Amino acid sequence: MSAARKVVVFDYGFGNVRSAERALARTGAEVEITRDFDKAMNADGLLVPGVGAFAACMRGLRAARGDWVIDRRLSGGRPVLGICVGMQILFARGIEHGVETAGLDEWPGSVEPLEAEIVPHMGWNTVAVPPGSELFAGLDADARFYFVHSYAVRDWSFEAHHTLLRPPKVTWSTHGTPFVAAVENGALWATQFHPEKSGDAGAQLLTNWIGTL
Repeated sequence: MSAARKVVVFDYGFGNVRSAERALARTGAEVEITRDFDKAMNADGLLVPGVGAFAACMRGLRAARGDWVIDRRLSGGRPVLGICVGMQILFARGIEHGVETAGLDEWPGSVEPLEAEIVPHMGWNTVAVPPGSELFAGLDADARFYFVHSYAVRDWSFEAHHTLLRPPKVTWSTHGTPFVAAVENGALWATQFHPEKSGDAGAQLLTNWIGTL
C-alpha cells in the first residue's frame, strides 16, 4: 500500500481550516493545519482556504508569508489548491466597494461583485465542466456544489503566450451571470465553491485532487 499523501491546510487566519482538515482526512490523506514555512513547502499538497474580504485575506496571507510559499511551490511544480476566497486571491486583483486590491497574480483577471438579483450567492448550484477535467473526474454532469460568495471572476479568458503551455481547464457556473467556478492549471487548481461542504460530490473532488499528488 502506498503511503498517505501529506497535505498542509495553510492557516493564515482566514479559512474554515477544521472543516477542510476533516474533509481531506476522509480521503485518507495525512493532514496538518499550520503556517510553518518548511512544512507548507515540503507537503505533497497545499490547500489554501479563504473566507471574508479579499483585501483582509491578502493582508493575512502576506503576514504569514503565504504569498511566498505559494509562489515557491508553484515555481517547483508542487500542487496547490485554493478554495473560495483562497481561489480569488490567486487572480491579479480584487475590487470591493470600488477599492482595488492586488492579488497574487498567478492568473490575470479581476474578482468583481456578482451581478444578480440575490447576493450573496448562497447554496447549491451546478457547474459546466470542460472536457478532460481531472478535478471533476467520475462526477455526474448534474452534480451540485455548495457556494457562499458575493464576488467572482466573470468574462474571463486566459491565453497561453508560449506554444508549450496548455491553457487552463475552466469550469463555469451561473448566478445572474456566468462566473468562474473552478480552474485547473498545471500544479495550481482552485474552486470558488466549498468542496468540504459539498457532500459526496465534494468528497470525490478532493479525492481526485489527492490522487494527483
